[in-house]
Amino acid sequence: MSGSTDPAPALEALRAGAEGFLPKTSEPEELLPPLLAILDGWAVLPADLLRALLRPTRPAPVDLDSEECRLLRAIAAGRNTLDVAEELHVSERTVKRMTAALLRKLRVSNRAEAAAVAGQTGLLTE
Repeated sequence: MSGSTDPAPALEALRAGAEGFLPKTSEPEELLPPLLAILDGWAVLPADLLRALLRPTRPAPVDLDSEECRLLRAIAAGRNTLDVAEELHVSERTVKRMTAALLRKLRVSNRAEAAAVAGQTGLLTE
C-alpha cells in the first residue's frame, strides 16, 4: 500500500514479488474484494496505476557494436545457434556466450525478449 500516486513504488513492489498494490486512500469496504481476489491468485492494481504501467514506453537506447547488432538481428529473425555460428564464423559455444552477454546488456532474460527489444528500438528496420 502507498499513499503516493507515483507509479514507481508500485512497480518496484510488483517486481519484488508483490501480488497486488492498493492505495492507502481506499475505503476499508473497498479493500475486501481486492484482498479476496489476491487470495484467489489474481494480481490487483488500481485502474489508473494499471493504465500508467501499460502506457507504451520506448526502451532506453543500448549502445551495441556491429557484431552485437548482427547477433540481435539473427536472434530476432529466429535463427538457431548453429545458423548464427555459421553466419558469424564462430563456434556454437561462442554464439551462446555472445548471446548471454547480449541478453545481460539488453537487460532481458531470453531470446524472445531480445527480439522484442530489437523490434521496439527499430533495429530491424535499419
